[in-house]
Amino acid sequence: MRLPVLLIALGLSGAASAQGISLRLPVACEIGRTCIIQHYVDHDSSPAARDYRCGTVTYDGHDGTDIRLPTLAAQKAGVAVVASADGRVLRIRDGMEDVSVAGQGRDSVANAECGNGAVVDHGNGWQTQYCHMAKGSLSVKPGDAVRAGDPIGRIGLSGMTEFPHLHFTVRKDGHVVDPFTSGPAAEACGTKQTASLWEPSALRNLGYEPGGVLNEGFAPGPVTMESIESGAAEQSPPATTSPALVAYVRAIGLKGGDVQSLTLFDTDGKPLARNTAPPLDRDKAQWMMFAGVKQPAGGFRPGLYRAIYRVERDGKPAIEQAFGVSLGP
Repeated sequence: MRLPVLLIALGLSGAASAQGISLRLPVACEIGRTCIIQHYVDHDSSPAARDYRCGTVTYDGHDGTDIRLPTLAAQKAGVAVVASADGRVLRIRDGMEDVSVAGQGRDSVANAECGNGAVVDHGNGWQTQYCHMAKGSLSVKPGDAVRAGDPIGRIGLSGMTEFPHLHFTVRKDGHVVDPFTSGPAAEACGTKQTASLWEPSALRNLGYEPGGVLNEGFAPGPVTMESIESGAAEQSPPATTSPALVAYVRAIGLKGGDVQSLTLFDTDGKPLARNTAPPLDRDKAQWMMFAGVKQPAGGFRPGLYRAIYRVERDGKPAIEQAFGVSLGP
């Protein structure tokens, strides 16, 4: 999605910059542990889509990097959005509700798709934009000077979004630049890649992932996408006396044709339940599946139960995630 620059007119900043720009991570979370990259910049000018590694972790017209939180509970707990580089605040918007557009409709955010957000000018033609922040969380105003790492607001659910995340866009002279390549989005895929704009400390946690697991866990009964998104699924851990033992996952960045399986193992490592989904009919931004068994006579044996989620893509392993839970006596 191409999110328009915030529609609040103000003068340009005089923030100085070197010839290039070095960016720190614009969120106070750990990529791969407490947050995850949901989408990269689209590098295909046609109706198709491809990310900077020529993969499909993006969608047509997407002009930024989406850094997603795993649940609404994590968003409500508060995760800071910070300035990615030194600069001066150019424009802001605040006051929009934190409500999924799925329930309100796209018309409800027309001309305000970025939601609560900010634009920071870094001089020499460089700007960064921060979208979908929480209502009332912005701690800066136009004209404020910010240093890299200074708080700007918090990750929210405002504007054109169905899940809590920060949409982060980099521009040079008004043109979108992918921070993973430092080149124009239409030219940076494959052999034409150039150096990243991320500072070395940020790069350590920004390895490319062609899809992955957003949520994983165990529950005492069936789970739903809504209970995973809200965080409720992880609030009721199973016990030996639970009516059932269910392993669940929510994966992102899946491709059409992917074959998924989720297997639950008992304390001896023997399979208890297995769920194999048919090949996906098309690319999926997210997908939930679970596998479980009802309580046996006398309850579940105490010990460690494990689950393994696997994705096979084009006949080869693409994603594998193992996780476990200990049931006490």
